[in-house]
Amino acid sequence: MQRKLGILSDCIVGEHPLVTLERVKDHGFNAFFSSCAYLDLPTVSALQDKAQKLGLSYEFMHGPFFGVNGMWTEAETPNIHREMLQAIETAAKTGVKRVIAHVSSSFTPPPVNDLGLRRFDEWVELAEKKGVVLAFENLRKLGNLACLMDRYEQSAAVKFCYDCGHEHCFTVTVPFLALYGDRVACTHIHDNLGRDYTKANGGDLHRLPFDGEIDYQRMMQGLNAADYTGALTLEVDNKHYQELTADAFLRTAYERLERLSKL
Repeated sequence: MQRKLGILSDCIVGEHPLVTLERVKDHGFNAFFSSCAYLDLPTVSALQDKAQKLGLSYEFMHGPFFGVNGMWTEAETPNIHREMLQAIETAAKTGVKRVIAHVSSSFTPPPVNDLGLRRFDEWVELAEKKGVVLAFENLRKLGNLACLMDRYEQSAAVKFCYDCGHEHCFTVTVPFLALYGDRVACTHIHDNLGRDYTKANGGDLHRLPFDGEIDYQRMMQGLNAADYTGALTLEVDNKHYQELTADAFLRTAYERLERLSKL
């Protein structure tokens, strides 16, 4: 199956993504996504304009996630709530079809409660109104995600962002593609060595494919079984690969992703 191959637009540390997109195109990628560092309307508009000129597909924006546990705990409206609503508006205005959303953070997230559900309802209602897909991403825990995926099961605006790296180092026993394969709208692809209890990030290394232990054959079988035809997108940057030039990093990244895509 032929799929678009993409990468994070700000994958070259210290370089503006508008410059990086030209390198991305030169090294064979035909898709990209932007991180939560770039959510303002002028920058997203500029990225979309650049993408159209280069013939690149702007697959999705990564929505804000700092302070996401406040969605469930803070009495006053948390900043992330307002920021996500604005991100959905920006996506709609610029023609970016999908926004990625986290639903909790840490290994001990707050329990699901009515306050948080009302706030997530506002995100979903706005996404439905604006014709934007809100893709919930798997992280450290299944519970909050499963609750929201069930709650919005009938909404065309709610899909799933499959993150293979998070699955491997946080929830290796949870078969996310078996659970939500029919709702996958986008992917985050990176590698790691599994769970590391000595590190605050739990071993979430965000390395290039085949620099860790993820079974990509199994992952591709799952995506194929789910009839996923969307882009394969790398959520990596070059901070761990300083021995490579920016162009060498992108060349290597593309070669790894292309190899993975053929499994």
